[in-house]
Amino acid sequence: MPTPSEPDPEESMSNQPWWRHAVIYQVYPRSWADADGDGIGDLPGITSRLEHLADLGVDALWLSPFYVSPQNDAGYDVADFRDVDPLFGTLDDFDALVERAHGLGLRVIVDVVPNHSSSEHPWFQAALAAGPGSAERARYVFRPGQGPDRSEPPNNWISNFGGSAWTRVTEADGTPGEWYLHLFDVTQPDFDWTNPEVREELHSVLRFWLDRGVDGFRIDVAHGLIKADGLPDADLLLDTVGSHTRLLPMWDQPEVHDVYRSWRTLVEGYAGSLADLWGQDDDRMLCGEAWVEPAHALAQYVRPDELHQTFNFSFLLTPWDAPALRDAIGRSLESAADVGAPQTWVLSNHDVVRHATRLGRSDATRVVDTEGIGPDDEQPDAELGLRRARAATTLMLALPGSAYLYQGEELGLPDATELPTDVLQDPTWELSGHERRGRDGCRVPVPWESTGPSLGFGPEGEPWLPQPSAYADLAPARQRGVEGSTLELYRTLLRLRRELDLGTRSLAWIEDGDDHGVEHVDGLLSFALVASGGDVVATVHTNVSSVPVPRPPGELLVSSGEVADDHLPADTTVWLRPHPA
Repeated sequence: MPTPSEPDPEESMSNQPWWRHAVIYQVYPRSWADADGDGIGDLPGITSRLEHLADLGVDALWLSPFYVSPQNDAGYDVADFRDVDPLFGTLDDFDALVERAHGLGLRVIVDVVPNHSSSEHPWFQAALAAGPGSAERARYVFRPGQGPDRSEPPNNWISNFGGSAWTRVTEADGTPGEWYLHLFDVTQPDFDWTNPEVREELHSVLRFWLDRGVDGFRIDVAHGLIKADGLPDADLLLDTVGSHTRLLPMWDQPEVHDVYRSWRTLVEGYAGSLADLWGQDDDRMLCGEAWVEPAHALAQYVRPDELHQTFNFSFLLTPWDAPALRDAIGRSLESAADVGAPQTWVLSNHDVVRHATRLGRSDATRVVDTEGIGPDDEQPDAELGLRRARAATTLMLALPGSAYLYQGEELGLPDATELPTDVLQDPTWELSGHERRGRDGCRVPVPWESTGPSLGFGPEGEPWLPQPSAYADLAPARQRGVEGSTLELYRTLLRLRRELDLGTRSLAWIEDGDDHGVEHVDGLLSFALVASGGDVVATVHTNVSSVPVPRPPGELLVSSGEVADDHLPADTTVWLRPHPA
């Protein structure tokens, strides 16, 4: 058996680009902290709570959109890509946030939304006024309809939020006119990325925020910019799970890679511009939100001349099952290694049910829903969900590569599963004819204190979405310094991850009969983190079963829950340091 290893200075995270191993924390601006008391989070509120992230031990924060927007899709409908919506503050507030974050050693990633704009964007308003065949309309995907009177949509594409992906406009003379494409809300018209003017505009947007000191971009709908030539009908019966996403003509078209090659060149041109802060490790990073299958197709986005990272949604979508987890982790690492890229890991974000809730379902193998849970649905077991969520996070933060956390998960926050329908704000609810509740449950404002009308979220008044009563006991004020709390677990995990350089290590599965002293037990997932010289830094063991299993040998470094000397409880993960040979 390889001997236990101390961190190798030649392999340490400080000798690799930061984005290859960083832990990045997503802040949803509406729901992080409200400084002005209007019930909606804002940039000054975020700045006031940045010490929490520095104390937690993350490397960077990612800000969901804060740009000028009518807020029909919570800011992902952008009307001005170069300014802050007054709802969130001002450009001066943004600059102050970046300065404070950098002062605390935190990098700042911002969302960019290149697939579409708001229908209130000046470009789209000009397109409506200019009419068919104009240069203004050429910035978007306008097409004539089908049928004798052009009253049918140009094709059969469906919006992600429900209903047709096409809306017909009324021309300036009052007659029914062309149709425009919106893969999301009707107020989010898709850009036409075959138009060089669109490409240059987004280059200009990137430069604007890079010049203000941001450290990178999270790219919304990164796989959707290019549509198949001719906009053919889609196979609406195609099972996209396990199929090639490119079979759908609106996603993952080959020419999208040309876009990201140009973006990589652009950000690399900023090398050295933040050297006074980060020294030589001042790369600006690009991370794509690309829901692409299979794994090798997703890996094409992170070839050396394209994006630095993409989100690993296959891991997020994996059921709580040891063979399934092993398969997802193995395939993910293999596909990234094929192109020399790091892998990323994520369990929750602003678009899915939080893992502390979805893992509390009675059926632990059920694949995650991206839709919310309502009061008439099965209510998850909160205790079971939190225990499994802590185990899943302890597993995730040991994996090589980069990891993403979603605001409040370090507190063990569950989804709000009993929101009344009259408070729902996600457009999915209305556009689906009240069949899909949408994502409001995972977007409820963060509690900071255990008392008060908004639990410390704002100075007064009610928050924009009501907080569950359970949030009071989960506030950081109740968890900080409390042994065994979820907040202290996350702080310990992030400290050990950094000390042991786990983000840079290699993963080796522990097989039955290996000399690690691990008995083969159904439901036990075990692997070793291995230094470049072959020494084992730590072993990681997750009991995904419903019964205790024999505890593997080794010095306990951290556990997701209480453990005994001789057994590992159900739904528990441990990190162990191997005993010397």
